[in-house]
Amino acid sequence: MSFYNDDKLHEECGVFGIYAPKGENIVHDIYCGLTALQHRGQESAGLSVSDTAGAKGNISTKKGMGLVSEVFGHDDFDKLNGNIGVGHVRYSTTGESVPENAQPIAMNYIKGSLALVHNGNITNASELKEAQMYRGQAHYTSTDSEVLAYEIISSRAKTDSIEEAVLDAAGKIRGGYAVIVMSPRKLTGIRDPYGIKPLILGMRNGSYILASESAAIEAVGGKIIRDIEPGEIITISRDGIKSNTKLCGMKHAHCVFEYIYFARCDSVIDKIAVYDARFNAGRALAKSSVVDADIVVGVPDSGLIAAQGYAMESGIPFALAFHKNSYIGRSFIKPTDEERKSAVHMKLSVLKNVVAGKKIVLIDDSIVRGTTMKQIIEMLREAGALEVHVRISSPPFLYPCYYGTDVPNSSQLIASEHSDEYVRQKIGADSLCYLKITDFKSMTGNLPLCSACFDNNYPV
Repeated sequence: MSFYNDDKLHEECGVFGIYAPKGENIVHDIYCGLTALQHRGQESAGLSVSDTAGAKGNISTKKGMGLVSEVFGHDDFDKLNGNIGVGHVRYSTTGESVPENAQPIAMNYIKGSLALVHNGNITNASELKEAQMYRGQAHYTSTDSEVLAYEIISSRAKTDSIEEAVLDAAGKIRGGYAVIVMSPRKLTGIRDPYGIKPLILGMRNGSYILASESAAIEAVGGKIIRDIEPGEIITISRDGIKSNTKLCGMKHAHCVFEYIYFARCDSVIDKIAVYDARFNAGRALAKSSVVDADIVVGVPDSGLIAAQGYAMESGIPFALAFHKNSYIGRSFIKPTDEERKSAVHMKLSVLKNVVAGKKIVLIDDSIVRGTTMKQIIEMLREAGALEVHVRISSPPFLYPCYYGTDVPNSSQLIASEHSDEYVRQKIGADSLCYLKITDFKSMTGNLPLCSACFDNNYPV
């Protein structure tokens, strides 16, 4: 968790799975894939692997708290071996941030074993857990990921295959999710029927890969095949790929914040290049909120691409106004406001010769509570900026998210409780403008989006 992430939305989770039918060990591939997804979760990491040629079909798991590089060491590449596996990086949206809630969720049951990784939230998890507790399955502290695993195991008792069990369980759950389930000899991917969470299929030298983002597939030398369709269940085995579309529906609602902030800028999700979406958001901002300024700057890293788009459209020069120290640890979180302010200064420093005497357009992807933006504006003014005009490449956050993003309740969203003018004064900006919801079309074309945190229109 970085210096200002207590005033940012967190990156949900990232999932990765790979099956190598030729038998090569894929542990290092999972490690590399998870490293490429590290931006989606920095609290815990883990992987599970199995050898499809093994007689017993044992699943080996290693997981722990921290970054991928902190959880896994060189010894793990020697101890863990398998040609099928799943991996996970986590930011907790349900369940506490404790080692017990790290994923994968690996379980043994009467008919075999499985390991599961999950991105998103199951909105009816409490109802399912109540039924599972009655059956003696789930326990009081179960996360929604565990609830899903128990549901699959329960379904497996009355079905002939893991894919049938997954289909049966998926028909009972609601919410936004991307899930990869590994049995000892099969890899099964599930995407929620609305397509809220991304899941992408790739291939490398005969090995099949499933991942939250295309960047993770390319990080291990793979090529993108396609996005998993909303509601599709895809099963990968030695017999190849099978697709089940029984849960696919007509209504789709892809999370717009994948394009605004969550995904890596080099990823392509549902055929939309993330870089292009952010660049076009900046252009749309420039068209709707003209201001007299000398330079356009972005808050690293999330505001930089939109700032470039704003600069191109407005004709105002783009400039780098900050140096970002990338070596402050993820756990650099201080308990007092004064120490948090100090943390901002340690993470970011202003290039005074760039901003001194200038009227500035400052671009960022969002304002949640406003505390960090206020500190950044103060830093710019201390460095000699004459004016700071804030432009946000998303609409104001007004409502919570229930699908795996940690948008807090409305009372913690500054724009939900206060007017734009109040927010402007609170953060100390000379002007403040947000992207309009109608401008989403310029970002993602006709792709149907979930924008519930902005407009209260929840798809599920």
